[in-house]
Amino acid sequence: MRKKSLGFILIILLLGGLVGTALGEVLSLVLPEGVVKEFFLRSASFGFGPTEINLVILTFTLGLSLKINIIGVIGIILLGYLLRWLD
Repeated sequence: MRKKSLGFILIILLLGGLVGTALGEVLSLVLPEGVVKEFFLRSASFGFGPTEINLVILTFTLGLSLKINIIGVIGIILLGYLLRWLD
């Protein structure tokens, strides 16, 4: 078995988060209002707001926000588990 690079693992985990979040959005449309919907779709957001870097001739605006919920974590775990069989 070949050793996987850190970049490949991070891409797979990012994909897991994206798939989980997309699945969570679909579930939010299907599930009825209640405790189950609230549990699975409650999310936590982390990040920092827009920061401007002015280099006189060029100006950058950078920001980062991460929103994760239980379904996103399940997606990351599932794709992390499936990573064992990817070569």
